[in-house]
Amino acid sequence: MTPEALDPEVMDTELTLRSAVARFEELREREAFGEEPPGRAEALELIALGEVIARKARYGRQLSVRTARAAGASWSQIGRAMGTSKQTAWETHNRWIDRQAEQRRDAGHWGLEEDEVARERALAGEAP
Repeated sequence: MTPEALDPEVMDTELTLRSAVARFEELREREAFGEEPPGRAEALELIALGEVIARKARYGRQLSVRTARAAGASWSQIGRAMGTSKQTAWETHNRWIDRQAEQRRDAGHWGLEEDEVARERALAGEAP
């Protein structure tokens, strides 16, 4: 793999969560139990894959938070499910909304449009 291919930014656009996890598990198993452990390139790939998985999981978590709010979950319930306080859960979600709005402005195609940001903020509600 080329160094550019090991960039989590690049990998994030090329891999789904499922494919990243499958490759991560394959390399992790070889690292832990294999007779032929990963070499340098694969060890670096393993690190990059971990970052890609974490990013995708964080993004997916915020989509699930939105779904939970739409289904009537309170911030206390969401915070408990995230292992944090209701305030931290709300703040984390609102930072995600901010990042989505920034991405839309900066990249012009990723993230949330202004009307979507307004809907997300209304769904999130005021700080608990």
